[in-house]
Amino acid sequence: MADENTEKQGELTLEEELQNLSNTQKAAVLMLLLGEDQAANIIKYLGPKEVQNLGAAMTSVQDLSQEAINAVLDEFLSFIKKQSTIGLGSHQYIETVLNKALGPDKAASIINRIMPGKASKGLEILEWMDARAIADMIRSEHPQVIAIILSVVEPQVAADVLAFLAKNVRAEVVRRVASLETVQPSAMEELEVIMKQQFADNTSAASATFGGVAAAAKIMNFVKSDLETSVMGGVEEIDADIAGKIQDNMLSFENLGDSDNRSIQTLMRNVEPDMLMIALKGATEPVKDKFFGNMSTRAAAMFQDEMEAKGMLRMTDVDEAQKAIMRIAKKLSDKGELVLAGRGDDYV
Repeated sequence: MADENTEKQGELTLEEELQNLSNTQKAAVLMLLLGEDQAANIIKYLGPKEVQNLGAAMTSVQDLSQEAINAVLDEFLSFIKKQSTIGLGSHQYIETVLNKALGPDKAASIINRIMPGKASKGLEILEWMDARAIADMIRSEHPQVIAIILSVVEPQVAADVLAFLAKNVRAEVVRRVASLETVQPSAMEELEVIMKQQFADNTSAASATFGGVAAAAKIMNFVKSDLETSVMGGVEEIDADIAGKIQDNMLSFENLGDSDNRSIQTLMRNVEPDMLMIALKGATEPVKDKFFGNMSTRAAAMFQDEMEAKGMLRMTDVDEAQKAIMRIAKKLSDKGELVLAGRGDDYV
């Protein structure tokens, strides 16, 4: 029992092993992992003193635990990723180095661990990236390239990416998303160059269907209300027709009919009764029922009487009132005070 305790006390923890390793010893670990041929190709570029120090270090790390070896390798890979160009091109470099150094089997195991998205093909790699990373990668690209990328990610992610982009390109990007129907092979080739090796398997002679007015509208549904006003104003200046089509496909007053009762009650407390009367004059019966159902019987009857007393109203006035209420609803949704159905706020 005493001998067993002594043996356990003599064992180092992983943290202690790593703390005891010098940078030269870490380099020695990598050299041993590379194999004789690859190590020899590197050593021939070192000076006599460096070779001597490295040789001694290679001898000293032969009893290192497998966990410590893995940790050294992970540290090296992390360092390489930081040193290489930001973007997906660095993944190709790492993959090539690992394949040459460790062989395809060992390299594949490591690549799957450090770059899970590498197993994906084409644009699926974007699913592994957050909005800021995507924005950093594409912010200097042509608006058409940015539009294609925003068309294929989830609308909520695209909205977040849009917020990270420069103000002077947001409107143009949204306009281009709305104008997209198909993407020709030449455009896809340009995109593949930007996305580097991750998109190498996505080359196709067939046109790809992306974007469109509906896609642009979905993105704008997730954009914060203040940003929406700025972007849509910019789109209208560039192309009023496209802006109108996007607006027509965005969340409308009719979507309120799918909202929960608590959200409708919150909205009613923040909207002037006269504005709501005008808006409901042009609403469908399900939407009217949703609002009336959240009033007392007496209040609903009085409200409907006053609404009828307004007589005929211009559709432009009704449309303006509905849009004003939707702006209020969206701001409340941004604050988390109500759930706006169809915007991705839904809960279960």
